[in-house]
Formats: sequence, C-alpha cells, structure tokens
Amino acid sequence: MKTIQYRFLIAAAAVLLGTAIANSQTADTQAPPPPMPAHVHGFGPGPMGFFSRELNLTDEQKAQAKTILQKDRSTVKPLMQQSHQIELQMRQSAEGSTFDEAKVRSLATQKSQVEAELDVQRTRIHNQLFQILTPEQQSKMKELEAQHEAHMQERMQRTPPTAPQEPQDQQ
Repeated sequence: MKTIQYRFLIAAAAVLLGTAIANSQTADTQAPPPPMPAHVHGFGPGPMGFFSRELNLTDEQKAQAKTILQKDRSTVKPLMQQSHQIELQMRQSAEGSTFDEAKVRSLATQKSQVEAELDVQRTRIHNQLFQILTPEQQSKMKELEAQHEAHMQERMQRTPPTAPQEPQDQQ
C-alpha cells in the first residue's frame, strides 16, 4: 500500500513540476484570447447573420438592425472588455503561486455585476431587433429559438463517457 502511495506522490510531483515549467516558459509569450464575437441572442455579424437569411429580412429591416447594433456597440463593448479583464485577473489568481480567496471573491462579484449588465443590454437589444420583425418573422424567430433551446437541452442531457474505475486497494 505504501509503495502505491509513494508512486502516486512522485507522479503528482512530476506533473506539478512539468506544469510549472511549461507555464513559466509560455506565460510571457501567449497572446490574450481574441475578443468574443458580437453575438446578441443569435443576431450576429452581418447584421443579424444567420437569422437575416432564415427570416428573409428586407433591406430596410437589415438597415434598422444595423443601426440598432451600431448604436448599442458603445454600451456593450466596454462591458465585454471589462468582463474579459476580470477573467484574465481570475486566471492569473488561479495560476499564481498563492491563492487569495478574498481577491477571487471580489473579482467574481465584479464579474457577476458586469455579466448582469451585459444580460440586460443583450436582452434590450434582442427586444429592439425583435420589434422590427413582422408578425410572421416573429413567429419564425420564436420557432428557431425553440429549436435552438431543444438542441442545447439535448446536448446537455448527453452524458460524457465515464472513465473506468480502478479497484480500490484493501489495507
């Protein structure tokens, strides 16, 4: 039993040492991840992306959507940047040599406030975009959103394959 524990301890130490070496070599050279695309509840690039084609938007509706998205960009972009900066600080705390729980809790609180404001802005934008649709397009939009939700629920119901469990040693 002691040899198994000893081997496990050595393996864990080797993994930690390898991770620390890999992080120290690449931490300064890694570029920050690219910013998230400006998707607003399915209304993405172009303006309105996929839904623009699926809903057969008129040129006037496309222009209205573009105006809505451009007008609200100045509100949403700083919030997204702030959320990204908080996420970077949390990652630095996770990868640092010491863990400051109070700092991480403070960052998590800040992030939840920013995310709440982003949710409000996204929902408001979604409502404004929804209002430019005809009743038929609104029905089609609801149908597409329901299909998307059903697809997401189906994906969440799938369980990942479980790793085979090793028999536990008896003492």
